[in-house]
Amino acid sequence: MSAAPLPLQSQDFPAWYGQVVRRADLAENSVVRGAMVIKPYGYAIWEAIQRELDARIKATGHENFYFPLLVPASVLAQEGELIEGFAPEVAMVTEAGGKKLDEPLAVRPTSEAAIWAAYDRWMESYRDLPLLYNQWANVVRWELRPRILLRTSEFLWQEGHTAHETEDEAVAEVLTILHEVYADVVENVLAIPVLRGRKSASERFPGAVDTYALEALMRDGKALQAATSHYLGQGFPRAFGVTFTGRDGRPQHPYATSWGATTRLVGGVVMVHGDDAGLRLPPAVAPYQVVIVPIVRDDDRAEVLAASAAVAAELRSAGIRVRLDDRDGHRPGFKFHEWELKGAPCRVEIGARDLAAGAVTVARRDTGTRTTVSLAALAGELERLLADIQRAMFAAALAGRVRRTARPETYDEMIAYLREAAGFARAAWCGDAACEARVKHESSATIRVLPLDERPAASDRCVCCGAAARSVAVWAQAY
Repeated sequence: MSAAPLPLQSQDFPAWYGQVVRRADLAENSVVRGAMVIKPYGYAIWEAIQRELDARIKATGHENFYFPLLVPASVLAQEGELIEGFAPEVAMVTEAGGKKLDEPLAVRPTSEAAIWAAYDRWMESYRDLPLLYNQWANVVRWELRPRILLRTSEFLWQEGHTAHETEDEAVAEVLTILHEVYADVVENVLAIPVLRGRKSASERFPGAVDTYALEALMRDGKALQAATSHYLGQGFPRAFGVTFTGRDGRPQHPYATSWGATTRLVGGVVMVHGDDAGLRLPPAVAPYQVVIVPIVRDDDRAEVLAASAAVAAELRSAGIRVRLDDRDGHRPGFKFHEWELKGAPCRVEIGARDLAAGAVTVARRDTGTRTTVSLAALAGELERLLADIQRAMFAAALAGRVRRTARPETYDEMIAYLREAAGFARAAWCGDAACEARVKHESSATIRVLPLDERPAASDRCVCCGAAARSVAVWAQAY
């Protein structure tokens, strides 16, 4: 591991991000352009996110299934204009087994096509509804401007696909997933505050009637879409000829939803919480919540290592994820630096003097503070400390978002703010796509969400054109 300092966030945030991802052993570029290798430490963070999402998905009545990676081109084509937005990103398999295929196979960019072709066989009457299913999978979208863990040609995600008897049920499903699954995990596990809202028409998922999303603000002032939940109406069922017999005995199309969250959440954790020294991981998602570093000399090595192992075992029995870093060949200072870079929430230092005094030194990664804690009270104190770190990291991220959210009074003021990628700009909007396009052209910013928690006053005027406002919009440059 290189001892060279990381680039400063304030001077070169993209370089800082790339160095942290690589040097903290999260991920690296693969031999395939635009794809990535997720390394064990990064994958452990994804597994923690996956566990938390999966538990909530199942708690809301959904089951997991799995569909093949390859989709016949003719099946994908049935989606027609619904999938038009994905067309440039679709990868095709045209040869296999040394022969040209009779029909090309698409490498799934998303699974609506394959799943709705199957749903036609899975429902006959309203008694078969709702269908509440989720898939954990990989997808391929040929990315022209890849950025590791944020935009790659292949990435991991979960994708929910549900079918409902009524529109009200489908819309309720979309909002349940947004709030009870995604927002709960992103805020309470990843400690990332998010805005909840609808997307404008130009930012919707292809084929969606409405797209709802969570938007988070990174430390460089750019936004990251953390998750999406789509109300699809009857478009996909119509495209695939899917019907069921309704309560009146007549055939009707079901109402559809889809929703997903991806490995970009790992990148979001890096960019929301990281500092100039590297990662800072919220305890709820950290692979190791506590790292124990023995401070040994030749004459006390066996004693200190045995005591450190006993402390690690005690903490594990208390439900704390622990790493005992007893590697030979690395001095304590090297280990301190490495685990600071990797963002372990707490570090415990144990030496012979500590054992004699019956106390150890505990260092917090989020604040850098060091305290002396009695060995007898260590497990309980660490549990309290980890909970406090989790709360403090969310509070710090929220304060940062509030500080970097502007409410510009004029168009020129908003454009100047957005050009600097200074954060969110919250302002009234008339709903006209021309105003939206003008802002994007002049600032590279887009409407991230139309917030669910705010409506314009009757007297509010569009910040762009001065017409009566129909919505409050949040603009930002985005990843």
